[in-house]
Amino acid sequence: MDVEEFRKRGKEMVDYVADYLENIRERRPFPTVTPGYLRELIPDSAPEDPESWDDIFADIERVIMPGVTHWDSPQFHSFFPTANSYPAIIADILSDGIGNIGFTWASSPACTELEVVVLDWLGKMLDLPPAFLFSSGGKGGGVIQGTASEATLVTLLSARTQFLHKHNKSGDGHHDDGAVMSKLVAYCSAQAHSSVERAGLIGAVTMKKLETDEKGALRGTTLQQAIEKDRAAGLIPFYLCATLGTTLSCAFDNVLECGPVCEKEGIWMHIDAAYAGSAFICPEFRPLLNGVKYAMSFNFNPHKWMKVNFDCSALWVQDSSLISDAFNVDPLYLKHENQGKMPDYRHWQIPLGRRFRSLKLWFVIRAYGLKGLQEYIRKDVQLAHDFEKLVVADDRFEIFGEVVMGLVCFRLKGPNDVNEKLLKAVNDDGRINIVPSSVKGTYFLRLAICGSKTNNNDINFAWKVISEVTSKLLQENACK
Repeated sequence: MDVEEFRKRGKEMVDYVADYLENIRERRPFPTVTPGYLRELIPDSAPEDPESWDDIFADIERVIMPGVTHWDSPQFHSFFPTANSYPAIIADILSDGIGNIGFTWASSPACTELEVVVLDWLGKMLDLPPAFLFSSGGKGGGVIQGTASEATLVTLLSARTQFLHKHNKSGDGHHDDGAVMSKLVAYCSAQAHSSVERAGLIGAVTMKKLETDEKGALRGTTLQQAIEKDRAAGLIPFYLCATLGTTLSCAFDNVLECGPVCEKEGIWMHIDAAYAGSAFICPEFRPLLNGVKYAMSFNFNPHKWMKVNFDCSALWVQDSSLISDAFNVDPLYLKHENQGKMPDYRHWQIPLGRRFRSLKLWFVIRAYGLKGLQEYIRKDVQLAHDFEKLVVADDRFEIFGEVVMGLVCFRLKGPNDVNEKLLKAVNDDGRINIVPSSVKGTYFLRLAICGSKTNNNDINFAWKVISEVTSKLLQENACK
């Protein structure tokens, strides 16, 4: 493909993507293919000779689209959203075209410096304490990770390294990191994402899940009691991952209570607000972040709910040296004469290489402005409350938990098994797609506002489908 064909085919692909997104309602949100479907559609081995672009392009619909889950469909209500916008797509085109691997400032100064500035922009939009910002002149700052899972792992490993260094300095000179690590204990709530538990596995430390209150929140007294119990047993508490907006039910840990406990006990508190964090740019939701001043690190995903395409997970720390020192391996070929004047982000993450991800954050913030992004968040929250009203008006159903963001947890009144049957029936129907969850033995259904163009008509349609399927299911059960 030469440059002229690239110009032509690139424009064709832009048209295809635009048509796909604008007409996505016409596609079934969840595919009907079975495992192994794709192998039957393409040859067993790579072609010896080049194929025409027309043949390649035709296979998008023939091979790929039948197996695509359409996350941006207004009828896809599973999980949490994966953000999408045209400015972000355009930014990724530019990032791919530039193709730099921004592991040091010298490897592409613009890649590092834009990230520094835009993470400060975003931090100010969230009203983060100045200690988290580069512009404060302190040790804090932000970095774009791939996912919230990476951010949790990076902060846990940093906390572990910090604690081991402290132990070695204060000990008797005999450094037995293995013995100390076997006693390290990290905490999270019982509703924390599975990636938090996985971080404990990778970090080779015990991760304890603590019970939550009736609203799904981890409370300070529960954390304090766990710390005291573990210390009495000879264990060493060192890290808490508090969640704001859990995947299970969008519950919020009480960081105003847990933060002072962590500060008093010398424990690193990391706040994972992967989904809900975008909403904190709205003043009415910002109080949910109160207590962040106690956190050593804070993370959320603009790629979930802020129109920035995957992957873009923003992490801020109050003391960047605690992260960079934990991952600092500095071979001669990566050194440069301006070291120390700007961050070398390879020290702030697990991989060495990194894409120019700040471009899409920069494009999106400028294209929509703070007010535009706030309006988008508020629209989705209102849609969730509109769906909540439909559920409440039907005496067959009940709301599970509180509707705070763009997620509604609901269930048929009665046993878990009828709700399990309802979930299967709704998804088998195929017009919409939802997933279940379970908290303290109660099984329920989740409806998340995922598609960027979801509107009130889509919410009414989703409820129409659920109501019709429910009536059919209950009638069938009554006949048995």
